[in-house]
Amino acid sequence: MGKIILTGDRPTGKLHIGHYVGSLKRRVELQNSGEFDEIYIMIADAQALTDNADNPEKVRQNIIEVALDYLACGLDPKKCTLFIQSQIAELTELSFYYMNLVTVSRLQRNPTVKSEIAMRNFETSIPVGFFTYPISQAADITAFKATTVPVGEDQEPMLEQTREIVRKFNSVYGETLVEPEILLPDNKACLRLPGTDGKAKMSKSLGNCIYLSDSEEEVKKKIMSMYTDPNHIQVSDPGEVEGNTVFTYLDAFCKDEDFVKYLPDYNNLDELKAHYRRGGLGDVKVKRFLNSVLQAQLEPIRQRRKEYEANIPFVFQILKEGSEKAAAAAANTLRDVKEAMKINYFEDMELIEEQSKKYQSQE
Repeated sequence: MGKIILTGDRPTGKLHIGHYVGSLKRRVELQNSGEFDEIYIMIADAQALTDNADNPEKVRQNIIEVALDYLACGLDPKKCTLFIQSQIAELTELSFYYMNLVTVSRLQRNPTVKSEIAMRNFETSIPVGFFTYPISQAADITAFKATTVPVGEDQEPMLEQTREIVRKFNSVYGETLVEPEILLPDNKACLRLPGTDGKAKMSKSLGNCIYLSDSEEEVKKKIMSMYTDPNHIQVSDPGEVEGNTVFTYLDAFCKDEDFVKYLPDYNNLDELKAHYRRGGLGDVKVKRFLNSVLQAQLEPIRQRRKEYEANIPFVFQILKEGSEKAAAAAANTLRDVKEAMKINYFEDMELIEEQSKKYQSQE
């Protein structure tokens, strides 16, 4: 069996640098590694509609935004399959069958579901589609026989639920589905990049995101207004590095060679942190360094995005062809599932022959 990746994003807004360090950069590396036979990257619009059903235009408009961000970051449609979730009807049918294998109480215990419900203030008004999205996610993963799912640590409970569904299905109907493994970011600083205001998570509503599509001026403005150590008032004051957003971003983005280019007074990040801790290093200097580091990484992304923005019909063609390929793969899995469940009535020649003999013998 080949090595297959399935991952994706909800199209509820433009992607930001948290997405980049947390998943997009790694996806490009995996795509170019040659280790995987197939890589499926999904724009999860159907999942986005579970809590945006009254605002479909928001989801519709962000399909192209996410696609542009994917392509700008270096995802290559010749090496991976980019597709739109809602265009794969087989995913809905698989979700329906899997629902019989999961209890309501099990969904209620899912930590990710619980935290998402609390964050959205759903309480008892939670839409059924949103409540059951771990089942939908299991359908997405298993439809492509994914062996590997690159996600953040907050998604571990979701993947565990997928594994439970796979085990349950295989135990009831026979070995049919593939049990996936999680692939976490290898840089701990990338597990959950905070917002520029120091909040735990980047959020469009909080206005604390640096988007991949932001201009050079916008990025600089956001960096220079970043949350640091509130007690580091004077340059001479000792400063805290832990919980300091600027240093968290440097942990995620900077490399030793960046110091040679942009801040030759220091050899590496450890030296910069040590100076900040003992005092004598101002926030502005550190922020300017971060700006140089981040701009260098974002500039080629911006340029690629502009190229694709000039040919939007081509981007939609990429998504159309990817969706057709994904649908064919999902159809194969659905065929196997229906055969295992013995609901492939018209393809089951043994059943037809058996029933024919049964009734012929009664004549």
